[in-house]
Amino acid sequence: QVQLVESGGGLVRPGGSLRLSCAASGIAFNFYILGWFYQAPGKEREFVAAISRNGGTAIYADSAKGRFTISRDNAKNAMYLQMNSLEPEDTAIYYCAVTRKSGYSSNYAGRGASEYDYWGQGTQVTVSS
Repeated sequence: QVQLVESGGGLVRPGGSLRLSCAASGIAFNFYILGWFYQAPGKEREFVAAISRNGGTAIYADSAKGRFTISRDNAKNAMYLQMNSLEPEDTAIYYCAVTRKSGYSSNYAGRGASEYDYWGQGTQVTVSS
């Protein structure tokens, strides 16, 4: 059974930082593309960042570029999202997701939510003074 569990969310002041973690089980982690998405109240789920199977490609939403960093640790079956310079607009529930995409290059990282097969339950991030 595939399980993704996010942690690390919380309340932070504008300009602060958080590091989200996602622990995966039930999958051959190194064969999966990893992604982070967020969903603000009343809005659709949106792409934040993704990283390829081989870790060589990381892509970001424009709003995340220069502030967020996605990473993976295959030895720990874990993925991370380091978020710096947080803004109130970053307030949302953050979800990790994985997809196999076995026919794709090991350098591929997708930004479409529909591409991802498994999702975590989410962790709340609130940026407020």
